[in-house]
Amino acid sequence: MLEAGLKHSVVISVEERQTAAAVGSGGLWVFSTPSMIALMERCARDAIQPHLEEGQGSVGTLVNVRHLAATPVGLQVRCECELLEVEGKHLLFAVRAYDPDGLIGEGQHERYIIDNDRFMKRAQEKLAKHNAD
Repeated sequence: MLEAGLKHSVVISVEERQTAAAVGSGGLWVFSTPSMIALMERCARDAIQPHLEEGQGSVGTLVNVRHLAATPVGLQVRCECELLEVEGKHLLFAVRAYDPDGLIGEGQHERYIIDNDRFMKRAQEKLAKHNAD
C-alpha cells in the first residue's frame, strides 16, 4: 500500500546525449531541463513500482519544476523524490535534483496508477482509428 512519506533517490552521470544541445532544448552542452524532468519522473516511477500490483504501472501527468543551475557533462546528478499525497490512483511527489555543488532543480510531479494492458489497448485503438482514415 502506498503512503505519503515514501522516499527514493536515483543517481546518474550526465552524458552528452542528455545535454540541451543534444536534445534540442538549447544550444549548450549542459544537463538539459527535459533530461532533468525525465530523471525526476523516473525517480518517482521507481519509488512506487515495487508497491503496485502485477500489471499496474504509472504515468506522469504533471510536472512543475524549476531548473536552477547548470551541470556539465561528466558530473553526477542525484534526484530525490518524496510521495506527498495519495488520493486513490492520484499521486503527488516533491522532487529535487542535486549536483556536487548543490540543488539544481526542484518542484512537484503528479502521477496516476494505471492498468498497463488497458492503457496500451486505448493507445492502440487510437492508432488504429487514425491509420484507418
